[in-house]
Amino acid sequence: MTGEKSGQTPELHHQHRDVSGGWLRPAVFGAMDGLVSNFALIAGIAGGKQDPKIVLLAGLAGLAAGAFSMAAGEYISVASQSELALAEIEIERLELARNPVAEQRELAGVFEARGVDPETAAEVARQLSRNPEGALEVHSKEELGVSPGDLPSPLLAAGSSFLSFAVGALLPVLPYLLGASSLWPAAAVAALGLFFAGALVSRVTTRAWWFGGARQLLFGAAAAAITYGVGAVIGTNGL
Repeated sequence: MTGEKSGQTPELHHQHRDVSGGWLRPAVFGAMDGLVSNFALIAGIAGGKQDPKIVLLAGLAGLAAGAFSMAAGEYISVASQSELALAEIEIERLELARNPVAEQRELAGVFEARGVDPETAAEVARQLSRNPEGALEVHSKEELGVSPGDLPSPLLAAGSSFLSFAVGALLPVLPYLLGASSLWPAAAVAALGLFFAGALVSRVTTRAWWFGGARQLLFGAAAAAITYGVGAVIGTNGL
């Protein structure tokens, strides 16, 4: 009512979802990777009419191998990316020390390209360049797309990948750990896990939760069916 009396339009606010997915996306996708790959492995072994103990052993081996492989790959990937970024940031730091005027002009040009008038762009660049570390951060974000103090941790990435993959891979193994002698209990647990994970991922998409769950369940079931068929054929032929 106050806004109407003063003739002012009420101030409106809106919020966007995290389009990068934040922590949810890599965690859920890591768990789905572990779930799909290990359930498919178990299905292939079970399709060959192997003893439940062999299926359990294969599932535990797949969990350990997959989790360590994911962690190692993620560590190397993130560490290499961070090392490259740090090397480029150091080049930018040296350029700021050697050619401060040229770097200031370059920064002003960036602002001009975004629609700022030349005088304002030059003044903003001048003020930002007074603080070397602040200038380095701005240059790094504008030219490299990264911030010197906000690089990802290789250890955190590796640990997260290890845990998320292990949790997903453990689900289809649980029934065998509890004494199951057939694939059906593991298939039921895996199906629930796949649907739940797919529905959870829909939080960072525009899809309905049931669509995300059904889609992930379909892909996971297809992978397991194919490996089960391969195992059955190999088991039948005695290879």
